[in-house]
Amino acid sequence: MTAGLAGYAVAVREEAARVREVVAGLHAELPRWGLVVWTAGNVSQRLTTADLFVIKPSGVTYDALSPEAMVVCDLDGNLVDGDGAPSSDTAAHAYVYRHMPHVGGVVHTHSTYATAWSARGEEIPCVLTMMADEFGGPVPVGPFALIGDDSIGRGIVETLRGSRSRAVLMQNHGPFTIGRDGTDAVKAAVMVEEVARTVHVARELGELIPIPQADVDSLYARYQHVYGQGDSAPVLVEEDQA
Repeated sequence: MTAGLAGYAVAVREEAARVREVVAGLHAELPRWGLVVWTAGNVSQRLTTADLFVIKPSGVTYDALSPEAMVVCDLDGNLVDGDGAPSSDTAAHAYVYRHMPHVGGVVHTHSTYATAWSARGEEIPCVLTMMADEFGGPVPVGPFALIGDDSIGRGIVETLRGSRSRAVLMQNHGPFTIGRDGTDAVKAAVMVEEVARTVHVARELGELIPIPQADVDSLYARYQHVYGQGDSAPVLVEEDQA
């Protein structure tokens, strides 16, 4: 039994309610884009008013993921508010939030093509302008790690340290993505599956043509700072030095 959010400021409780709605809605995007099956996968989003985040409960079907079903955890992965046990990947999400303070959303899926690359332990090479735009280079592979503690989180942070990629393929497991918030991280999850599929098909047809690094840099800079309506900003992928 948790103490819940009663001891937190009104602003925190209000934001938690809003984020619960957002995270519940974002979970509906995962099956919509064909990124998950059954109860696999999860989305989380950090609160801005407290060191807390919202994530789905473990083993609950997507049809049952209402805002009220979402759980609130602290940055050590402890349940703070909610009736269900948090997702089995909660420790990984918490580790990312503790060590990457600029990250506001984390997503994990078992999407078919991205997970197939992870099963080979092979990064997705940057051979598409879409990849240069979104990930700033190849999508890297993280180390094999077992679920249950923060080993996966450590692998995510260590792999993305100094990388422009917002996605990592955890070996033999699947993709994790980060973003400014949950929506941004879901977008990255959709995009990593798309490029994983396209590059796989291209490689089946023949030799891949890499994009020169200077062009990758130019494409990334344009997409992150010029493209769209001016509301995009790249996630700063850096480890908390505290």
